[in-house]
Amino acid sequence: GGPKALADILSQMPANLGAGIVIAQHVDGEFSGGMARWLDEQSPLSIRLAEEGAYPSRGTALLAGKNDHLVLTPNLNLAYTREPVATPFRPSVDELFKSVAAHWPSMGIAVLLTGMGRDGAEGMKMLHRVGWHTIAQDEATSVVYGMPKAVNDAGISNEAVPLDQMARRVMEIVRGEIGESP
Repeated sequence: GGPKALADILSQMPANLGAGIVIAQHVDGEFSGGMARWLDEQSPLSIRLAEEGAYPSRGTALLAGKNDHLVLTPNLNLAYTREPVATPFRPSVDELFKSVAAHWPSMGIAVLLTGMGRDGAEGMKMLHRVGWHTIAQDEATSVVYGMPKAVNDAGISNEAVPLDQMARRVMEIVRGEIGESP
């Protein structure tokens, strides 16, 4: 979704958020450390780079920090992998989502923000299939509607949400107030 979109959402999340956040952002690993520090300054949450072996924990957002794909392993720790090498977007949202769908033991929320291409659609389809609440950014607030359009058109997002309402919507779902989409 881009640094500004992430900052807008994360700045509205409370420090005591009852969920952990894992972020795959198409940004070169050389710049991810600075981005994590900048995002941390914007948010009450603790935001840091995802290190090999890290576990997603409540009140923390972990940002992919390498040019490899960030994935969840069967023992629920995060790891980096070069495979698949041919995937042009690094780190790939699809690879993260697919690994979470395969290994995370409970339901959660997957959010796909503005971006070019279809990265995230295949992984979000898997998360949707196993019962996750899937949200895509709406067209009106997307800078580039490619990624959200792919999931919205395929019917694999539970709802399309404007960027300025995304944090509120995620917090409603975390608190169990799923209700109607905005």
